[in-house]
Amino acid sequence: MKTHFLWLALASTSVMLGCATTGNRISTNASVPSTAIASRNIAKPAQSTSQPGTEPSVVLAASSESSESSSVVFAATEPLSGDPSADALAFSGGETTLDQLVDLALANNPAIKELAATTQKAAGFRTQVGLYANPIVGYQAQQLADRGTDQHLLFAEQEFVTADKLGLNRRVQNEALRSQLQELDAQRIRVTTDIQTRYYEALGYQKQLELIQEFRKQLDKGYDVAQLRLKASEGSKIDVLQAKVQRSEIELVSRQTQAKYEATWREIAAIAGVQSLPPRTLSGSFDQNGDIVQWEEVATNLIAMSPEYSAAQARISQAQAELSRHGVQAIPNVTVQLGAGVDNGTNSGMLNLQVGAPIPVFNKNQGNIAAARAEYCRAVMESQRIEQSIRARLAAVSSDYQSALEASKSYSTDILPTASEALNLAEAAYKAGEMDFIQVLVARRTYFESNLQLVNAQAQLASSKAKVDGFVLTGSLDAVIDRSGSDALRGLTFSQQ
Repeated sequence: MKTHFLWLALASTSVMLGCATTGNRISTNASVPSTAIASRNIAKPAQSTSQPGTEPSVVLAASSESSESSSVVFAATEPLSGDPSADALAFSGGETTLDQLVDLALANNPAIKELAATTQKAAGFRTQVGLYANPIVGYQAQQLADRGTDQHLLFAEQEFVTADKLGLNRRVQNEALRSQLQELDAQRIRVTTDIQTRYYEALGYQKQLELIQEFRKQLDKGYDVAQLRLKASEGSKIDVLQAKVQRSEIELVSRQTQAKYEATWREIAAIAGVQSLPPRTLSGSFDQNGDIVQWEEVATNLIAMSPEYSAAQARISQAQAELSRHGVQAIPNVTVQLGAGVDNGTNSGMLNLQVGAPIPVFNKNQGNIAAARAEYCRAVMESQRIEQSIRARLAAVSSDYQSALEASKSYSTDILPTASEALNLAEAAYKAGEMDFIQVLVARRTYFESNLQLVNAQAQLASSKAKVDGFVLTGSLDAVIDRSGSDALRGLTFSQQ
């Protein structure tokens, strides 16, 4: 008889363990199909096709664990080891392209790696909040001091979750993960846009330095002509001194432009996350074409496709899911305990069953429900704020774009050709002794500044285009906000208090 009931106790324990294992398997099988984060579109990502409530995909690295394992290994986003500037060595001889700089930045920017880590945190929390409670297995003995009447009992206890709380937990964290994936997209776009704008700045300074070099040659020739005219008693020493002053001014402009050029390269290195990136010759040219843009239509499209706005929408869905989750918290879970053993006093077996549930008399989760409603309102307002922020940033960029477009057209088609013709006529007249040298200096200065202004306008136009293409997302090194969530909902699920 004793043996019979001991076997019964072991069987009851196995039944309880089997229930717990099944629940754990259900929760951990929520891992998602692998979709590489690194392959997400950087410049112009499309709106996420997954719907709220479904599980967003996260890249998974190869793992030896079975498909039912709760161990999830994510794509590596480990901090850089060694000197990150080593990546810059990938630039072999020749000119550096925009694509090379973008690739370098996307591989090393610390904010991208930080957001990738928060995305992994959100995925980890999603797994954790859906896990079933572990069963409790124990041994109980009574009347041990009275030999012959002692009782021995093996028991198994399991808490059964009601109202699909674990599923609702996962839904909340699904939206948190979706938000983080969109934020990661947005960060990659910020890095790309910042690299593009700095590239166009550096390219503009590079072209200005080339113009300065060409103009310096013209000034040298003008200086020589002024000296020859002085020796021939056709000019004055004032002309020579004025030519010398103009050469000195150009040298100053050259040094200032060189300093700006080098500083821009240091910015590129910082955004790219490398220790150093010496200035290199950049390949590429400015697009001479520009069109009048319907900015209201552009604003509508940017908002619809912006990952920043999509992340805000995901946070609204998350707040809705959390409100639904807190609404069922007061429905009590059921705890079942099954035990089997022997009573030595009667030489008979025992079989005990205990079922319990908390009664939601005082705590009906009313505080968390009120907080969840407030969080939903806050998320809606945050979405509206981001929408208006996109419109405001686009308005500022549109001003730069239109200003640069008008300047580029005016300098290239009118001002610069006129200044060039005026300079040629002035220098010819001066050589013939028909014009004062001061007028020649003015013509030179006008022609030189017109060239610099054209390059400035072209660089500003290209930068403005890059910002529009990048959803007016900038600030690649700004602080990253961690909205990955937490595993607090799981504790709430099983505390029932």
